[in-house]
Amino acid sequence: MTLTLHDLIKAENQAAHATDAGRRMHAKLQAVVINDDNSYGDPELIRRIKSCGAAAKFFGPDSRTEAPVAGYVNDKFISRRIDRICINHESGQIDILDYKTDVSRDAMRAKYIRQLGEYRTLISKIYPNYTIRTYILWTHYWELEQLQ
Repeated sequence: MTLTLHDLIKAENQAAHATDAGRRMHAKLQAVVINDDNSYGDPELIRRIKSCGAAAKFFGPDSRTEAPVAGYVNDKFISRRIDRICINHESGQIDILDYKTDVSRDAMRAKYIRQLGEYRTLISKIYPNYTIRTYILWTHYWELEQLQ
């Protein structure tokens, strides 16, 4: 199959639109805090997050958003920002959440699993005796998936 210039431009525009939509969703989710009657942020997003059950804990007042993390994983230096992280020092539990706006859960799945594995590795170096779980919040479906 030969691609025309029109096909290439159309694909580029679709990719740019998807990237822009993902950035806007991330910005809106970053501003959400769910705290009983003192919640703030986009009301529709708050409703959708609450409909995902366990996802609401990631948006509580004690969670951190856009948490920077950096270090070496498999001899490669990486520097990233974790979308949401909850650290419970009493229980020794850390939960990491990454939002994904993809329509298809399978297209980039292996990449996302590696990404969250890197987060887990880096956080385990900071908190070696903690249990770490990783999750994806699929915003196209509003479903929370636990990976580990």
